[in-house]
Amino acid sequence: MPEHKTGTHEEWKAARDELAKLESEHAERNEEIKRRRLALPWVAVEKEYEFDTEDGKKTLAELFDGRSQLLAYNIMFGPDYTLGACPGCTSLGDGLDGSLVHLSHHDVTLICFSRAPIERLTAYKRRMGWQFPYVSTYNTDFAFDYGLALTDEQARQIPEVQEMIDNPPSWLQEWSGQIGAELKDGLRENPTWIAFARENGTVYHTYTVSAPDPFVAPYYSFLLERTPKAQPAEPRTWRKDEYPD
Repeated sequence: MPEHKTGTHEEWKAARDELAKLESEHAERNEEIKRRRLALPWVAVEKEYEFDTEDGKKTLAELFDGRSQLLAYNIMFGPDYTLGACPGCTSLGDGLDGSLVHLSHHDVTLICFSRAPIERLTAYKRRMGWQFPYVSTYNTDFAFDYGLALTDEQARQIPEVQEMIDNPPSWLQEWSGQIGAELKDGLRENPTWIAFARENGTVYHTYTVSAPDPFVAPYYSFLLERTPKAQPAEPRTWRKDEYPD
């Protein structure tokens, strides 16, 4: 017999119908959130930024690649990471390539940012087999200006960050070893989705969302939410070429 509660089909159906009501309420709430997200004011980007890409230097406007919308994920891969990007962010990156063609046909360019130098991003992209454009914000203020990373001073002023550095749980200690960086450096990077629009030659910042929002999680985690067994509470992840089995 399974450890989980069992029952008849009729009992399952009654419980499922009750859950469906909650899911319907959740869906309605999501529609309201979506409307408010689209209603956010756009803020013009007045500062000039120049990024390192696989094709050379590019401005923020040039990253749009001719489209009017830019959606970017900031992968935790700071200059101090010696062993590669955050495994969780890497797992999210693994799920992006299949969306490229669909987003481009909806006037959206999808890219990823990281603060490590472009040579290391390119090597890591090749290792992971990714196809999306991977852009370095190294030696720019962009990541700090838009909350994709923290300065040393900013990190010291956030009690939650300092607590994780001073008293890290075991999974976070393991994560530090996976990226090859001390926690005081590794936790300065912020896993974040950020969106921009371009109209009449002006680029606007439109949206940002960061962890612990569930949207900033590997796509397979959403599939695991629909499987029969609960997943471990501690967020341990591995790169696809480093699973212990």
